[in-house]
Amino acid sequence: MAKTIKVALAGAGAFGTKHLDAIALIDGVEAVSVIGRDMEKTREVAAKYGIKHVTDDLAESLALPEVDAVILCTPTQIHAAQTLQCLRAGKHVQVEIPLADTLAGAEEVAAVAATSGLVAMVGHTRRFNPSHQYVHNQIKSGAFNIQQMDVQTYFFRRTNSNALGQARSWTDHLLWHHAAHTVDLFAYQAGSPIVQANAIQGPIHPVLGIAMDMSIQLKAANGAICTLSLSFNNDGPLGTYFRYIGDTATYLARYDDLYNGKDEKIDVSQVAVSMNGIELQDREFFAAIREGREPNSSVAKVLPCYRVLHGLEQQLNAA
Repeated sequence: MAKTIKVALAGAGAFGTKHLDAIALIDGVEAVSVIGRDMEKTREVAAKYGIKHVTDDLAESLALPEVDAVILCTPTQIHAAQTLQCLRAGKHVQVEIPLADTLAGAEEVAAVAATSGLVAMVGHTRRFNPSHQYVHNQIKSGAFNIQQMDVQTYFFRRTNSNALGQARSWTDHLLWHHAAHTVDLFAYQAGSPIVQANAIQGPIHPVLGIAMDMSIQLKAANGAICTLSLSFNNDGPLGTYFRYIGDTATYLARYDDLYNGKDEKIDVSQVAVSMNGIELQDREFFAAIREGREPNSSVAKVLPCYRVLHGLEQQLNAA
């Protein structure tokens, strides 16, 4: 019987608990440590999932010899530093999107990961959602080719709060976090690198210090284009909605669900072993560890996305 992979989870907030739910569904994997800044809340999460080790110090968990891998669901601004900390401690690591909030940070992680012999993966969940996997399989088979993607990423977040409405200690970002999903997915689905990228943004919020609205245009080397609209000001249906316009069909992807251009639902239940993109993402991480291979959405594979984001940031700063 294969050895149980023992995992430490850093950041037991809204997204961290999604990973703990996923781990509970995966054979041969056990969460053994939880790291969080609010010890009372972290202990509550640990108790719920039967995890005995609780700490506010990542280094303490990394020092545990039984820990094989770490999942980081911590503030964006410390993703790169903590990923490097895990790799240098000899632990496999999956860091939630984004890998970093600077290109320099992303490239440093990529350089260390390349020589580590460890699995280093980024949570680009859209590569794993069954809806997007279905489209990807159509593309690979030659049955569908993207001409255009139209994407809307809309939230109502005028205060510093997370997906559960709880106060956040850090500031989210439309470009380095939310746009990263689509920039990576567009290149992945098009099967072609992004060669042109343009961005404009709305006013900077006086308290949060970030743009609350943004528009991005992308073009791939094969001619496919993408238009991405992002907002934290949207007081309406929340989330990200993808329209794939192709040579043979139109698809509408809403997280794990998929519809055709007539808004008829497409059955994607047989695309993968689960309908949960986070679970599928985690399954890929642990499978890559067991099989000693590079995972889909490895640091190396998603690095081009962060180069595009850097170029867009430079463009916005110069405007």
